[in-house]
Amino acid sequence: MHQIRKSEVLQIQEVSKPIPIDSQILVKIVATAVNSGDVRVRSLNVKGFMKLIMRLVLGISKPRKPILETVFSGVVETAGNRVFYIHSW
Repeated sequence: MHQIRKSEVLQIQEVSKPIPIDSQILVKIVATAVNSGDVRVRSLNVKGFMKLIMRLVLGISKPRKPILETVFSGVVETAGNRVFYIHSW
């Protein structure tokens, strides 16, 4: 999402594969979901002072993180140099 507005701005697009830094892992996402919380947060569907706070946290004119990433499942593809243990549930 490149805009903070209604849920109609949600787009599916290809992005370049990120390279994990030392303490990160790269997960090949197999399944994901967009839930009602994502829609409410991205559309700033709140009242009063909370709208200003959410703008400061999420981004003033556009989302700081355009890729929704709160709910997903997948397989660890690559681990950074300082990752020694990955717990799987």
